[in-house]
This record gives sequence, structure tokens and C-alpha cells, in this order.
Amino acid sequence: MQQNPNNNTAFIKKLKTGDQTVYKELYLRYYPKLIGIGRKFNFSLLSPEDFVHETFLKLYKNRELLKEGVLLDKQLFVICKNIILNHIKKEKRNMATDTFDFFLEADENTSGEALETARRATLERLIKKLPEKQEQIFILHKINGHSYKEIEALTGLSPKTIANHLYLATKFLKENARNEASSWER
Repeated sequence: MQQNPNNNTAFIKKLKTGDQTVYKELYLRYYPKLIGIGRKFNFSLLSPEDFVHETFLKLYKNRELLKEGVLLDKQLFVICKNIILNHIKKEKRNMATDTFDFFLEADENTSGEALETARRATLERLIKKLPEKQEQIFILHKINGHSYKEIEALTGLSPKTIANHLYLATKFLKENARNEASSWER
């Protein structure tokens, strides 16, 4: 598959029709290059292989949107770049909500073990209000310190599902902790 402006259009037309041979050829040619791009990033949830597979999946699902006047490799790299950027945004968002220390930190105006005891009791009560899977994943990761891979082995859930459960649990705890915090200051 020598790509030049003369055969780019024909190649994209075949890809748009769902030609599996062309798709396979594209996969074999660009897999190593895209893996190289993926290895430049250090993500807690996804491997470089995940990015490459997601790139080719998106390419195949949206093949009818390919532009015949634009080099195919450029379009492929843009798809990969966008997938990586979206995951960077997601990880930053998850990191911002990834801790529950906000809940256990001592208030500057109030000191004492009573306040900390009340906060811990409230946290435990709120954790018990979580849906079963969210509670299980939250406890495994945040309290017991298990990694995503360990949780995956224990539960059979994918890293994306684990991250989603943690995000939803943390969001619930933060929202409800704010409501509870006002009652501590009275």
C-alpha cells in the first residue's frame, strides 16, 4: 500500500465500502506507528494497544466520513490524537475527583477528635449508601489500596468500568459530604 495522492482516493473509496482486505492492510501498516505514539503517554487505565484498537475501531465505524482529498495516514493520526486527548481530559477530570481526603481533612476553625470521628462515621455511612458495585470498587481502591489491575482480577470488570464506578462513587460522596459539612459547623 504505497500511499500517494493518486491512489489515496481509490484506497479510501474501498475502505468506505467496508473492504476488509484494505482495512487489514491499513491495520498491519499503521499498527506499529500508532503503538509508538501511544507509548509516549503514560495512562493509568489504557495501554498503547488500547489506543490503537480504539483508533481502528473508530476509523471503521466512521469510515464513510473519511475525506478522499486528505491523506489517509493524516486522518488516521488525527483520530488517534483525538482519542488520546480525550483520555487525557478524562484522566485529569478523574484525578480532580479521585480522592476522598477532602472529606477527612480537619477544618481549620474546628479541631478535635470529635469532629474527625463524626466525619469518619459520616463517610462510612455514605459509602454504605452507594450502589453495591460502586461501594465494592471504592473500598477496594480507596480504602484497601488495590490497583485497577488487582480489582480487575478480583471482579472481572474492565479498567474503564472500574474507573467509571470510582468516578460515580467519588462524585456521590463529594456531593453528599458538602451537605453534611454544613451540619458539623453548627
